[in-house]
Amino acid sequence: MKPEKLSEIEFEVICAAQPTPIDPSETAAGSTVVSLLSSLDRKMLDQVMIEHRFKPGEIVVHEGQIGDIAYLIWSGRVAVVQGEFINPASVNYRGPGEVVGEMSLIDNKPRSASIVALDDVRLLGIYRKDFFELLQIDATFSTNMMEILSSRLRAAEEMSRVNTAIGRELSAEVEVLQSENEALREMEQRRQELSELVVHDLRNPLGNLFSALNMLELVLPPEILAENRELLEIARLSHLRMQDLVDSLLDIAQIDAGRPSGTYKPTDLPALMKEVLMLNVFALNKREMTLTQKFPEDLPPVLADPNQIRRVLTNLVDNAIKYSPREGLLTVSAVRRDNMVEVCVADAGPGVAPEEQERIFERFTQAETGGIRPRGFGLGLSYCKLAVEAHNGRIWVEPGHNGVGSRFVFTLPIVV
Repeated sequence: MKPEKLSEIEFEVICAAQPTPIDPSETAAGSTVVSLLSSLDRKMLDQVMIEHRFKPGEIVVHEGQIGDIAYLIWSGRVAVVQGEFINPASVNYRGPGEVVGEMSLIDNKPRSASIVALDDVRLLGIYRKDFFELLQIDATFSTNMMEILSSRLRAAEEMSRVNTAIGRELSAEVEVLQSENEALREMEQRRQELSELVVHDLRNPLGNLFSALNMLELVLPPEILAENRELLEIARLSHLRMQDLVDSLLDIAQIDAGRPSGTYKPTDLPALMKEVLMLNVFALNKREMTLTQKFPEDLPPVLADPNQIRRVLTNLVDNAIKYSPREGLLTVSAVRRDNMVEVCVADAGPGVAPEEQERIFERFTQAETGGIRPRGFGLGLSYCKLAVEAHNGRIWVEPGHNGVGSRFVFTLPIVV
């Protein structure tokens, strides 16, 4: 029966890591096993040792087969392959004088690996029953052969232990590299998106949009203007939000360059919050949400750039709306803490995982919530952190009341 043969691709995979080819004339003559066999009767050996020849790529035995024959490699080389040929778990190479398939002489279990001829191979096979007959005939041969087999078993066990340890280390390193590589890819993608956004010069089209909206309000007949008032309001609010985004990008660039922009002056937080509410009223109504403001009457003004802090509050309120359920309750509050005012935006969302509470303030970072990754550039909270710290304040996130939702808190200095 003609032996099964590997495909060309499978054979290339198996040969990929093999060392330099051996001299075709090299044989097993003089090897330890052959020296042992030479001590036995030649006629008896001719009866029990069966010659087999295989061409390159031909399969000698399959992994998982039940076999009762081992092979002494007389000439050529074979590959001992575990796993699929196209994607093997391990490949080891054996040459003249070595024995393969020796476990079949000891037990009747399925073979642990396949054997494939790499060259024109000449093998001498011996069956289990014939092997045990040889052991019974010659005590010295029996002892020496058992020592060889025992040594091979110990070596295989040690190799398995080493491979297992190396496999664990490599798996851990691969996992770390994959995680780092994914983080780099994500960061590069965010940077690319930001670059594309800035390159297209948003300021000019936004200015055109603002002019067009004003022109529509001037030229439209009163009845048409009244019918489309809501659409125009949506467009106006969208323009303001886009303008905020552009201004935030410019602020980030200036802060990174060590040139914080802005005009710091006494700022009334409740008045600033009214502007933020106007920007978000449509989103709140659409989701039937309620935003409650809690500002004490004696709250002192803070020393801040109103535009920057308005953008901070807008980002935080926008996130609160985005992550809270319909008809959810949002709260914006402020309280004096010594020479600082502590502002809090509380939502009714799923909260932020402890391991994400620091990372979400990093640039181009977005935390997954409920298995859903939000859209956007991951700049909102990063901007909040940069802007608040530029005001000598700090910002953090903590669990909401009774573990429900999140509380985004930041501090600003009061006017002395």
